[in-house]
Amino acid sequence: MLTADALASLLIKKKITVTTAESATAGMIASYLADTPGMSDCMKEAYVTYSDEAKEELLGVKPGTISAHTVYSHEVAAEMAEGARRASGADLALSVTGIAGPGGGSDIQPVGLVYVGASYKDRTVTRKYIFSGDRNRVRRKAAIEACRLGLALVIK
Repeated sequence: MLTADALASLLIKKKITVTTAESATAGMIASYLADTPGMSDCMKEAYVTYSDEAKEELLGVKPGTISAHTVYSHEVAAEMAEGARRASGADLALSVTGIAGPGGGSDIQPVGLVYVGASYKDRTVTRKYIFSGDRNRVRRKAAIEACRLGLALVIK
């Protein structure tokens, strides 16, 4: 996971703390980052929030945001990242919400639909992806893209 390694190394070098808020990836981002020695000095917390209630209670995602935009949206990915950053006190937060499959998709929101978010300082950015492949491939791609987005924010 070169992207995760690069992000972890940069966080360690710059002494930037990180937290994750993961749904479809179930802790995979945190796991990828933790593979880098020294990351324990930077990792604050890792939230796995599959249910809407967990997103609301632990991360502060507004119920109105979920009902207006669905749980698979830019808005929810942004609120997950911002909420995790606030709740943990970390400098950077990475989030993922999506449909890894094999079920759960629809014509409007197909399997492989993933939103990743990153919140760093006063900036929050989200990206939408539709990945192909099986459940594990979708999850791996989502985790890597979340790390890539975090890396881009920290480098700026």
